[in-house]
Parts: sequence; C-alpha cells; structure tokens
Amino acid sequence: SCSGHDSFGSCSSPAGSEGLRMSNDLAGVWEVALSDGVHRIEFEHGTTTGKRVIYVDGKEVLRRDWMFKLVGKETFNVGSSDTKATINIDAVSGFAYEYTLEINGKSLKKYMENRSKVTSTWLLNLDGIDCRVVLGELLSGEFVDDGTETHFTLGDHNCCVKAVSSGKRRDGIIHTLLVDGTEIAECTE
Repeated sequence: SCSGHDSFGSCSSPAGSEGLRMSNDLAGVWEVALSDGVHRIEFEHGTTTGKRVIYVDGKEVLRRDWMFKLVGKETFNVGSSDTKATINIDAVSGFAYEYTLEINGKSLKKYMENRSKVTSTWLLNLDGIDCRVVLGELLSGEFVDDGTETHFTLGDHNCCVKAVSSGKRRDGIIHTLLVDGTEIAECTE
C-alpha cells in the first residue's frame, strides 16, 4: 500500500474513498491540478503478479499484467495538454513499496509549489495580535482519508491546514484553516 507520509504528492489511502474501483491492488491515488483542471490518478500494483494499472479520471491509460520486476517506473500522459507523468515504484523495506508521482519530471510536491506560490491567505486575531496565515510553499502534510492535513502552532494555538479535493475540476483543491478546531474564513484580497 501507499506509504502515506512521503512528501512527494498527495497520495491517499483508498480506505473510505468513494468512487474508487474495488481492487485489493490499489496502491495510490493522487489529485493533480493542471491548467485544464484537477485530474485523479489511480495506480494499482499487484505485488504478487507485478501487475501495474494506471487510471486517469477513471479511464485506464496503462496496463501491464505480468512484470517480473516489482520496482521501476511507468510514464503516461495526463490532461488535454498531454502533460508527462511518471509513477516511481521503490522498495522501502521487505515487501513495502513507496509510490511517487512526478509531473514534468518534478515530484508532485515541487510541481505544486512552482505552479502557485501563494494559494490561500487567512487573516485572524489571536490573543490580541493580528495574524496572517499564507499557504505558499506546500508543506509536507499528513495523508488522511479525504486529503492532507498540515499541523502547526501559532503561540498556544493548534492550527491545521486541510487540503481536500472539491470534486469539481474548476475549483481544484480547497484549503481550509482550522485554529483550535474552528474554521477560519479565507481572505479574498
């Protein structure tokens, strides 16, 4: 299964995700924001047969049924501009595998950082101090059922930026700031 805490892309565990193919071989799911919208990439890896299947937006784009080598890479195209994507398959230890998605030769994390340096801004007053929280370079988040969560503290306050897919291509990924469990409205400057 996907090693959920890598910093290379929003690869989420299939548990609890609706609309997924029910396959025991589903190893990773990524939501990729490109110029033409958000694309869902699903990767199946049969570690007994070596089977590799890649779906983009629910359509099978690559299938290899018998592979003797369990590690390696698969390259395919995503979106209307045929953006080059590669899934790297690496053995971590024993029978554990790590799956990294690259877009145009950059890991997904770097690719998303370069696409938009500032994506969300929140203004809030904490303990009498005006604070501005800016989501710029994407931090390495923790993968949860519906996206990623990045935890940090401001003073004595627990903060979390949640990144979840809107489910709509145009809207892409929605970022929400929670301070001590309370959602903060995003600033639209």
